[in-house]
Amino acid sequence: MFAGIFPVNLLNDQTTLKGFNPSSTLVICLKLFPMKRLSAGLLVALVSLSTFAQSNKDENTLLWKISGNGLEKPSYLFGTIHMICSEDAILSDNLRKAVSSCDEVYFEVDMDNLFEMMGVLNKMKMKGDTTLKDLLSAEDYKKVKNYFETKGGILPFSVLEAYKPMLAASLMEEGDMPCENTSMMEQVIMEEAKDKNKKIKGLETMSYQAGVLDSIPYKLQAEQLVSYIDKEAKGETDDNDMKEMFKAYKSQDLKKLEEMMVSMDVGMAGFTDILLYHRNQNWVEKLRGLLPNKSLVIAVGAGHLPGEKGVINLLRKQGYKLTPVENKTNKAREI
Repeated sequence: MFAGIFPVNLLNDQTTLKGFNPSSTLVICLKLFPMKRLSAGLLVALVSLSTFAQSNKDENTLLWKISGNGLEKPSYLFGTIHMICSEDAILSDNLRKAVSSCDEVYFEVDMDNLFEMMGVLNKMKMKGDTTLKDLLSAEDYKKVKNYFETKGGILPFSVLEAYKPMLAASLMEEGDMPCENTSMMEQVIMEEAKDKNKKIKGLETMSYQAGVLDSIPYKLQAEQLVSYIDKEAKGETDDNDMKEMFKAYKSQDLKKLEEMMVSMDVGMAGFTDILLYHRNQNWVEKLRGLLPNKSLVIAVGAGHLPGEKGVINLLRKQGYKLTPVENKTNKAREI
């Protein structure tokens, strides 16, 4: 859900279109942390709005052990961030141990599947040959066109304008990041999994993720894109909010992240069920069939973890025990 495609090769040698990676674009769009690319109302629809109460500060962690309910071996749940400064993209000893001991690693989508990645390209386009020109006034269309052509990018605007506006927004440059080099936590975990010869799989397909965005009216997505461009032109930025979110993530304070997100404009909250809660439920239903047979590391956006309808609570409702595991990169307790 970060706005900006990464210049790094997210799939090693499997990138396409001079660095354009559709899997990373979808991952960014459906994830936790917003940048100032889209208005808060649209972004908040992609995160949990429920209050997540933690019993004490010691439970501030992104790593959770899944046990009980007849499981012979534990599995682990980890909350990712989908763009972070490279210097902060470090796996804790306990997370490395979890990857080393598990049978398979699951992400939201299988980021190592080149065939699926290529197949999703057409589904990133709006249905019915719709383009931004069909959705905006002549003045707003010209504004968006000039913005993308001036900024430049991986894809020409003639191609980009046929994409779902939220995906188009995710291709904006990553200049707002507080660092020059960025990484994707999923990529770091995937490299660790490959090093340990672990199978990599996805809880849902890229095609499904692309289809989810059809649930939000294209016109509304396009209007949010125009709103961002207008704000940037006025010099209105959300840099402080972004810095606070990075700080909350690095301190692994899920409650703080929740508090920050519920304070945003909730004008798009009507889409939260489709974009977040239904997906959480689908994942937990799939995990019910997977957990009894294998030990897994499940790495999904941190915004999916907390809340009454978050993955942690949904798994607990299914009878599993979710235990916080220390996830510090400098000092970690044994699992």
